[in-house]
Amino acid sequence: MAIVREFRTEELPVAERFGSWLDMANSALIPNKLRSEHEDDFRAGLRLLDLGEVQVSVLRYPPLETHRTPRLIRQSDPESYQLYLNLRGGHRIVQDGRDTAIGPGELLLYSTSRPWKGWAGGDPDAVEGVMMQFSRAMLPMPAPQVDPLTAQRLSASDGIGALVSGYLTQLAAGAAGYQAADAARLAVIGVDLVAALLAHHLDGGTQLPPDSHLRVLKARICAFIERQLGDPGLSPAVVAAAHQISLRYLQRLFHDQGMTVSNRIRERRLERCRRDLANPQLGSRPIHAIATRWGFTSAAHFSRAFRAAYGMPPGDYRQLMQQDWDLQARPVNTSARTVNDLPTVPRKNQCRTDHQVFQPERGHA
Repeated sequence: MAIVREFRTEELPVAERFGSWLDMANSALIPNKLRSEHEDDFRAGLRLLDLGEVQVSVLRYPPLETHRTPRLIRQSDPESYQLYLNLRGGHRIVQDGRDTAIGPGELLLYSTSRPWKGWAGGDPDAVEGVMMQFSRAMLPMPAPQVDPLTAQRLSASDGIGALVSGYLTQLAAGAAGYQAADAARLAVIGVDLVAALLAHHLDGGTQLPPDSHLRVLKARICAFIERQLGDPGLSPAVVAAAHQISLRYLQRLFHDQGMTVSNRIRERRLERCRRDLANPQLGSRPIHAIATRWGFTSAAHFSRAFRAAYGMPPGDYRQLMQQDWDLQARPVNTSARTVNDLPTVPRKNQCRTDHQVFQPERGHA
């Protein structure tokens, strides 16, 4: 199965270029409202590297404005972060009350779960960059710790930022040589590097409490759990031994977060199963095989746990997601270029935060 997709508007009739780009961006990336002074002849390109839970996109497009509204978030939110490496031109984004502009060689993080407004420009021909989109649940640190870094300028020229930048550019350059079996490993490497970058900036921030080393240890433990979820032998004792700490100390670390280690393992396994059930590419894979892949040894136990977590049996959830796939497979209505209402499953603590919209000053990218 190919993991690379190419899209270039230059291969389309001039009148269809902007509309086709908008449709593609709403389906392959994240639903946004777009506006550009170059809509009459929109010359843009995308190379999308699909790594399953992680997507890496090489983007080229003329100056434009983008707006992710509260309504679009309510309609469709993958609960993800996007990390953008700027290669050419400039980017400016307003999110969470922060207004930040970056130039070539800088990184910018933003969340799909809260409104933003952004501008790309500074080059009359095209803006270029590499974007990595990944679920926030993949990070070993919780969203409240990461969110202060959204719409903040992150250097990509030295330290861990340079490692992230180098990985993204090399990953994009070699995309044609990867196989489907490489996807999961490449995704894990990418997320681990991003987690290290974010932890580096968080540890250097004045907002952190004195016990930041404990959070780093928790982040390492959570990352270890993520990597070992498919091992049915994963247990609190195994986790403690891998980090050279006592089982009692490990349990105390997680008790401070209001959970047990066993609960963390179960919740993460269930979330991985839920994503696989919602993946149309895995529609023919038996449910018990998905459960086994993520460490569940009993189909009956998995079914009970899934229903307790998500309010329905796994088979019913997959059927509901099938309706979603069928809707997305229908021909696009080119006269209405906003995302359609899709069937959703209630999620606990779903973010519905509204946010003030800021207008750009004239002359800014």
